[in-house]
Amino acid sequence: MNNKEIALKAAAVLMNKKALDVVVIDITEKSSFADYFVIASGGSERQVGTLVNEIEDQFAKEGILTKSVEGKKTSGWILMDFGDVIVNIFTVEQRDRYKIEKVWSDCSFITIDENELQQ
Repeated sequence: MNNKEIALKAAAVLMNKKALDVVVIDITEKSSFADYFVIASGGSERQVGTLVNEIEDQFAKEGILTKSVEGKKTSGWILMDFGDVIVNIFTVEQRDRYKIEKVWSDCSFITIDENELQQ
């Protein structure tokens, strides 16, 4: 599975678990540390934790393991490092506070077609 496929799989998992405002950003041209950001919000800290657990479970079935996970379920922001794919899961409040999409606004945002997503 290539990096784009991993990013889109993360988006599919998040969307299937009712994450809010899921976006995939291609940061290949602007970053030396990763190729894709996946950003999503949970409606509560509990949902953020559930989203993280679901990605870990679904990815483990594919043999894709996190290199590291930063943040706590009560911090409002958890970063999951899959090497060239970084998954950021926020509470709505923390996402609004940090505005990560704005920082990377000069990168390509990948349009996610919900009808084409598969887990």
